Amino acid sequence: MAGEDTAEILLNWKFIIAPFICAIIGWLTNYIAVKMLFRPKQPINFLFFTIQGIFPKRQKALAQNLGKTIEQNLISHEDIQRVINDESFHAGFKSIASEKIDDFINVRISSINPMIATFLSADLKEKIKTVLMEEVEAMIPEFLEKAASELETRVVFSELVREKIEAYDSEKIEEILFSVMRSEFKFIEIIGGVLGFIIGIIQSLLFYFC
Repeated sequence: MAGEDTAEILLNWKFIIAPFICAIIGWLTNYIAVKMLFRPKQPINFLFFTIQGIFPKRQKALAQNLGKTIEQNLISHEDIQRVINDESFHAGFKSIASEKIDDFINVRISSINPMIATFLSADLKEKIKTVLMEEVEAMIPEFLEKAASELETRVVFSELVREKIEAYDSEKIEEILFSVMRSEFKFIEIIGGVLGFIIGIIQSLLFYFC
């Protein structure tokens, strides 16, 4: 009888412990899965398999796809054209030109030839500035159009993003993703433990009643 009681107690303890063991297994499995997103960074040959973190292994493919996605959906040369053609952008450009012309008339001319500066009255300086600003304003649209055309010829956003991400250190990528998604990764680990615990309870109930 004592032996039967002991066996029954041990069996009951197994039913109680099983959910906790399943919870640990579920948490550990998800913990390893999260870590294997980034590690190992270098491929490791194990029997017939090669083990490497998903991000280090797929960094080039990720860079290429992300570059295409950014160029197609986030930023393009049409966006640059809209910014360049915006009136506020032109106004800012004119403001900078005005400051530079003021500096040229009031400072540069005096440093180049002080004699000329003595003959420049405030009214004459204003007239010179007006003429120069008219010329600059007439040149701005053509200048910006050529700059945009040159930018479109020389800069391919998809290639630029691809090169940057391919050259980016995988350690830095891991740091960035963990800084942004730390709570999400932790939730994945916890949910593994919770699901494992629930599965353990179900298993215990099935073994107990079946």
